[in-house]
Amino acid sequence: MDLKTLKTFHRIVRYGSFHRAAEEMNYAQSTVTMQIQKLETDLGMQLIERGKKIRLTDAGRLFYDQSMDIVQRIDRMQTDLSDMQLGVSGHIRLGVTEPTASYRLPDILGRFLSEYAKVRISLDIANTPVLSHRLLGGELDMALCSAPHLGSELYFEPLFTEEFAVLMPDNHPLADKAVIAPEDFRGYRLLITSATCPYRKKLELLLQESGNIQLDTMEIGSMTALKHYVQSGLGITLVPRIVLNPVPPGTIVRMMSGSLINMTFGIVCKASDYPLKLASAKLYQFLKQELNENPK
Repeated sequence: MDLKTLKTFHRIVRYGSFHRAAEEMNYAQSTVTMQIQKLETDLGMQLIERGKKIRLTDAGRLFYDQSMDIVQRIDRMQTDLSDMQLGVSGHIRLGVTEPTASYRLPDILGRFLSEYAKVRISLDIANTPVLSHRLLGGELDMALCSAPHLGSELYFEPLFTEEFAVLMPDNHPLADKAVIAPEDFRGYRLLITSATCPYRKKLELLLQESGNIQLDTMEIGSMTALKHYVQSGLGITLVPRIVLNPVPPGTIVRMMSGSLINMTFGIVCKASDYPLKLASAKLYQFLKQELNENPK
């Protein structure tokens, strides 16, 4: 017994006719007849009584009832496989860094899932080094983060620039300056992210290039939490401008001189997986359009 024959049998029962079943399945009627004859031979019993109007035998009714679930499950599986091939269903394991995870992605994924309701997305929020490791280990399909280290086995496509600004208490001694230079940080506590954060590494490099400035620092593990510690008067910090809408009460924003602190963010995947396929390709194109048009 094979799947085609099982479906043929169910079409005959549904339409009450060998001829109608053959038309529906685009078979010659002789093919349908031969399939049922072979099925009855394999089972060793008659399933259908032929005549002007076909009727199921007792064995035919039993076979029909107990094979119905099989046919329905196979139909669903074939539909699901077809949807997956078209990229309108499937499971995407997406990695993302902050602040994009909290400030950009919720609305973007809401619009994506309203268009692709059968797609399931799992989010992994971490920094770029961790996401890169998980991509290489096959734990993620793609990630939205800063550029990975050069020479890695990852493909990176830049999408937008994360702009940073200086946030400080409104009564801070630097509040009178319209633009803050790296050397202005000397003598004041600077709130920074964890040592593995690419943004912190870039900040440290910038400070070294500005004269190896020694700073009083306090490490805060979360990029999105920095503004709350500034609001409590614990120090000043550089944060993505996107997290400053609105600006926390009791704080002010100042520009940083130059643009070297700004960082490029984009889509990362394993080089061997590019171009992405199936549902991941749909999300990839959707993210490109959304973040190129409105990254803030």
